[in-house]
Amino acid sequence: MDPDASFACAVVGGGPAGLRAAEVIAAAGGPVAVWEQKASVGRKFLVAGRGGLNLTHSESAANFPPRYRENPERWASLLADFPPEALRAWAHGLGVETYVGTSGRVFPRGQQAARLLRAWVSRLRATGVTFRVGQSLQGFRRDGGGWELTFACGPAIRARAVVLALGGASWPETGSDGRWPALLAAHDVEIQPWLAANGGWEVEWPEGVLAEAEGQPLKNLAVAAGGRTVRGELLVTRYGLEGGALYQLSRELRSDPHIVIDFKPDTPAERDGKPRPLKLSPAAAVVVRAFAASPSLAAAKAVRIPLRGPRPIEEAISSAGGVAWPELDEMQMLRRLPGVFVAGEMIDWEAPTGGYLLQGCFATGDRAGRGVLRWLETAP
Repeated sequence: MDPDASFACAVVGGGPAGLRAAEVIAAAGGPVAVWEQKASVGRKFLVAGRGGLNLTHSESAANFPPRYRENPERWASLLADFPPEALRAWAHGLGVETYVGTSGRVFPRGQQAARLLRAWVSRLRATGVTFRVGQSLQGFRRDGGGWELTFACGPAIRARAVVLALGGASWPETGSDGRWPALLAAHDVEIQPWLAANGGWEVEWPEGVLAEAEGQPLKNLAVAAGGRTVRGELLVTRYGLEGGALYQLSRELRSDPHIVIDFKPDTPAERDGKPRPLKLSPAAAVVVRAFAASPSLAAAKAVRIPLRGPRPIEEAISSAGGVAWPELDEMQMLRRLPGVFVAGEMIDWEAPTGGYLLQGCFATGDRAGRGVLRWLETAP
């Protein structure tokens, strides 16, 4: 092997998690290179920018771990190292101010994802990070005290430490195509199957609903599934329903695909023992008429809608599945593969929209980067 193809650390995957890991390593003076299978890094970051680039949320960091549903202790530790305030400070350090929207979500001022990414890549280059694009990882094997990595294009390389940040299975056109599990399964790493998260669900709409309601929002709802109730909005689509309320219930809907909507969660069905009049938007009214037993306020507070199934994972905002958490130590190193760390949506976690997804990617990337630094200092 060419001696020039030997690295202290190789980061494979140029999304937010991989770039953050590279940033942490480079900031400590560690030489690091990033491999990316697409022609440029940060493509899913730019896709997130279409919605304004919701970086994080302004709520207390103590409220974040439950948003990730499982492993709250691990998430509390990750967020203690890289809390929402740190993510905002990171953006400010790149010359981009942030602001809190009316929903409590945090966005960059001007919502310029491309500007933020350019500034980030420029700073990474200035700290010594090198990039190799158009190179898809094909496999890796032990090589003495490190790892040999082979790519579809370009020469094989050797690295003492590796960060894998290959993404999940949503938005495959960005490079997050979910094709990597076989690479780790070959090393007996447990991989959970891919599942759509934060995506739409299909509904068999009765005749006449779409003519009046397609493309219309259903606002100020309480939506229940699997014994859990959330507040939010939905959007009526040609194929079914989209919206934040569904995204929060992704896990429950996989085992019991139906929802119960309270269209008036803040209004009692009766006042002084008498039924109250029903006042709904035109879109909400047609949905209630289609699924409720009667067009009354009491009926509108418990409208059951069966769901046929989720939309394809390629359309989802994010995915669940990937490397099972027990395969990783506290620094996100694979227990079976010393010196190989994992970050971002490769790991089996999910969170609703609202800033929690990017926060999770940055936090896991930050931890993987710290893990590499520790490994390079202490490994033989």
